Amino acid sequence: MIEKFNNVWYLIIFLIHFLGIGVYAFQTIFQTRKFCTKFEIDDSAFTMIRFVGAFMLANFLMAVYILFIRRNGIVAAGSFFNLVFLSNLCIFLVNCYSILIDKTGITTPEKSKEGIIAPLIFTALSAALCYGLADKIYLY
Repeated sequence: MIEKFNNVWYLIIFLIHFLGIGVYAFQTIFQTRKFCTKFEIDDSAFTMIRFVGAFMLANFLMAVYILFIRRNGIVAAGSFFNLVFLSNLCIFLVNCYSILIDKTGITTPEKSKEGIIAPLIFTALSAALCYGLADKIYLY
C-alpha cells in the first residue's frame, strides 16, 4: 500500500485528511444535535447540516474506495484529488468571509475559529497530496 502513495508520509497525510473528513461527516450526520449545540446553531438547521455532512461522507467513501477497492488505487485519480482540494479551499475562503468579515450570526468568536482552522488544515493536506502524488494521479 505504501508504494501506491510514493512513500509512507503521503499515505499518512491521506489517512489523516480523510479520517478527519470522516469524523466531521459522522458528527454532522449522526451527532447533529451535539454538533449544532457546539456551534450554537438552531435545530432548524439540522437538514442543512446533514446536507453538508453528506458531501463529506461522499468524499470519505470515495477515499475508502480508492484506498481499498479501486484496482489502480490513486493512479489517474487526479480529478478526485483536485475536487477535494478545491472544495477544501472554497470552504476555507467562504468561512473566512463569514467569520472575519460578514460576522452574521457569530456570537462567540472563539468558537468560530474551528470553522477557519479545520478547512485550512484540510486544504494544506489536500494540496500536499496533489503535489506529492502528481506523478501518479495525473496521467497524460
